[in-house]
Amino acid sequence: MIDRLEKEVDMLERHLQVLKMVIENEPIGIVKMSNETGYPHHKVRYSLRVLEEENLIEPSSQGAIKTERTADFVDDLDGKIDEIIDKLDGMKIEDVAEIQG
Repeated sequence: MIDRLEKEVDMLERHLQVLKMVIENEPIGIVKMSNETGYPHHKVRYSLRVLEEENLIEPSSQGAIKTERTADFVDDLDGKIDEIIDKLDGMKIEDVAEIQG
């Protein structure tokens, strides 16, 4: 049950790392991102495709670049992550009497 969530969080982490590299180094290509992150080319390519579908980056002849939507997304990101953290904290099962088996 939790395994799927962990995989999604790992994938989100990769997407955000790729986005950060685009923001800091635009234009940037797949090979450079792969070399700097250690992620295989196909995973970087997938993250770029997801980010492009969300209109956060766009391709150029020199590599990926940010879009007009990128800054707003980044501005809202920390708040959204904090909301998710709060929700997950509320899901914890703490201080429960020892479970009888």
